Amino acid sequence: MKVSRSAYYAWLKRPAKIITVKQLNLYRQAKRFFERSRNSLGYRELGKKLRREGFNVSDYGVQKLMATLGLVVTQRVAYKVTTKRKHSDAVADNLLNQNFNPVAPNQVWAGDVTYLRTGEGWMYLAIVMDLYSRRIVGWHIDKRMTTDLVSKAMMKAYNLRQPPKGLVFHSDRGSQYTSKHYRKLLANYGIRASMGTLVRVGITLL
Repeated sequence: MKVSRSAYYAWLKRPAKIITVKQLNLYRQAKRFFERSRNSLGYRELGKKLRREGFNVSDYGVQKLMATLGLVVTQRVAYKVTTKRKHSDAVADNLLNQNFNPVAPNQVWAGDVTYLRTGEGWMYLAIVMDLYSRRIVGWHIDKRMTTDLVSKAMMKAYNLRQPPKGLVFHSDRGSQYTSKHYRKLLANYGIRASMGTLVRVGITLL
């Protein structure tokens, strides 16, 4: 273990540090709270949680406790997504005008992109939803938010449902949806594009 003989014998002579059962429980509870927060709990919030559990510990005591246990807060960076379209890309008319209640399936679909924090880092999720049933009919996930991301979600939806020509697909005006590639994909499927400023509708994952 690359420890010198003198250091080993010095360690043997050093008295062992004994902690009480109460202190051990405090350590365990503090680590449990901290891990559940995904390393985001500061000493004030951690102290509040510990005191609710009956531990008599001050804010300064929690700071020392965190140092002893090596609990270092991971700062979360505000995550912003920009989907500004290119000026050369066309924006489709809003064919729905807030009427998100079609009377039959495969009449109006809607799409959106969101992001998820996973064990592999941030991932982008593109979905296609049938507004009649509020079911997800196509989706795709990737590390990059590109036209390919939303295109693959649409291709999966089309292959699953085989909708008739004239279906309306509603989305926001993000660059992925206004791109020439995506507009060509919709045209090949006989799907009419509709765009608004935002797309926020209730989703049921089935």
